[in-house]
Amino acid sequence: MTRPSDEQFRALFEPRGVVVAGASTHPGKFGFVALHNLLASGFGGRVLATNREGAEVLGVPSVPSIEDLPDGCADLVFVCTPAAANVDLLRACAAKGIRAAFVTSAGYGEAGPEGRVAEDELVAVAAELGILLAGPNGQGVVSTPANLCAQIVAPYPPAGRIGVASQSGNFVSSFLNYAVMTGIGISRAVSAGNAAAVTVPDYLDFYADDPATAVGLAYVEGVADGRGFFERIRSVAARKPLVLVKGGATSGGQRAAASHTGSLASDDRVFDGAVHQAGATRAATVEEAFEAAATFATQPLPRGPRTVVLTTAGGWGVVTADAISRGSLTLAALPDDLRAAVDQKLPPRWSRNNPVDLAGGETRDTIPEVLELIASHPEVDAVIQLGLGIQSNQARLMRTGPFYPDHGLDRIVAFHERQDARYAEAAASVSDATGKPILLATELAVASPDNPGPAGVRATGRLCYASANRAVTALDHLWRYARHRQRHER
Repeated sequence: MTRPSDEQFRALFEPRGVVVAGASTHPGKFGFVALHNLLASGFGGRVLATNREGAEVLGVPSVPSIEDLPDGCADLVFVCTPAAANVDLLRACAAKGIRAAFVTSAGYGEAGPEGRVAEDELVAVAAELGILLAGPNGQGVVSTPANLCAQIVAPYPPAGRIGVASQSGNFVSSFLNYAVMTGIGISRAVSAGNAAAVTVPDYLDFYADDPATAVGLAYVEGVADGRGFFERIRSVAARKPLVLVKGGATSGGQRAAASHTGSLASDDRVFDGAVHQAGATRAATVEEAFEAAATFATQPLPRGPRTVVLTTAGGWGVVTADAISRGSLTLAALPDDLRAAVDQKLPPRWSRNNPVDLAGGETRDTIPEVLELIASHPEVDAVIQLGLGIQSNQARLMRTGPFYPDHGLDRIVAFHERQDARYAEAAASVSDATGKPILLATELAVASPDNPGPAGVRATGRLCYASANRAVTALDHLWRYARHRQRHER
């Protein structure tokens, strides 16, 4: 099947107007929720609705049928009507100039033989009419450059540069929830549903040339055309980073996938090998997939695997060194000239090796200065920094204790909080100046997200990782992708 044109994708992601077909006055119905979310997101284009009784919904006057709308009023129809009504609906939409349809209706391929017949008919009619058909059985589409939230679920994410395509609507919601939690935003997101006409690789192919998107992120369950899938993701990965997470990796998961979206089973080892060969990266979990994509969207690619760990405590450094050694990264040997330079900043008890354990020897400016020395060295490709937020965590205990603000506590609390915010800013500045990834990790990212350390990282537009292992995993995705690009660009 031919990929939709860029013009059709623009009708889906950047429509001038949207019609909600099957708008409802009942707040529990999809037709109400879809219209609510569209209006609440601040969509700037024209919003129209159909309702069998012609009732006003959320202040939007509706009409009984598409035929009652003016010509050229919208590019996208968001379909909440029963499956049996949708063929005639598409014909009416095409007559009004609508070029894209998102179909939420169920009862198609996922419902058995009769549903597959209905789905085939819907696909054929959409192709005949020149309409991009998204879904059916999907949850919706998000496009932050257009303030578009045409979906039947929450949330509406912050704007960013991750493009999401998923065979599961719930995983779209998961990715959007992670975006809200971390502040690392989304450009486009679409629930492909049964992907009857427009497939996940089609969306990813559009994202690969989309200026608003820096990285593709996809959840897939089944691959009907293995060779075709491989060629598509290889083409995407040659243009932009691509992170995949796959359901149905086991026999139990494959049975669940067949019931969920009607997807066919595929050999997981073959899939894994194909993804690797294509230059995409595969994540083991949805959480890992989002963090990998968030890292691609906010950090530069490493030029090599040599990684230095900068830590304020020895144990964290040891565990991080283990994690690095288990993957494709390498624990960089500390060059003599770098060791000598760090000697000038720290007392003799520092580790004098990698991990660079400051051993409590830091003063006001030590951490930013040592970080800059390490990241600027030509034999270092990336840095993982640990220990952020410790001072502010103590400050929090002081601020909420019985002695605050007396005994000088007000001054030391303010100092600690300024320092952690400063460390976060310094990491982003040094990364920008050196063009190297610098990842900061602390469990305070989830245990105390308002701590000035992780809050400061979020303010720089980067991800604060909840553990060193998760930072290493994300950096490992970046290096494997960068290595693939280096090998194929020679």
